[in-house]
Amino acid sequence: MNRARDIVILDLREQTPVFDYFVVATGSSRRQLHAIAEEVDDVLKRDFGDQRMGIEGYAESRWILLDFGDVVVHLFDDETREFYDLEHLWAGAKRVTFEPETRPAADDAGQPQA
Repeated sequence: MNRARDIVILDLREQTPVFDYFVVATGSSRRQLHAIAEEVDDVLKRDFGDQRMGIEGYAESRWILLDFGDVVVHLFDDETREFYDLEHLWAGAKRVTFEPETRPAADDAGQPQA
């Protein structure tokens, strides 16, 4: 995700019948949270055909929630993530191990490969 940090994926299938996974991530600014939300929406639509069922908090941009049905993405600013502490609230959930996709730094974009 576009500059998202502290990404955590919680497997909630044994915790609740309402959804399967929470993806929790932090962005450092309103603009960055918007960019992350738009990228998540675009990637899930492109790669999986998933259509977002709902979005909350986009205007305020302290906690943006993207609802894809079985997967709910929570994007927080630092203060709001610490306050709500979803990882602690769902402490019984399994954490999914993943490797975030890395991208070249902006300075390297468009530069020929050696």
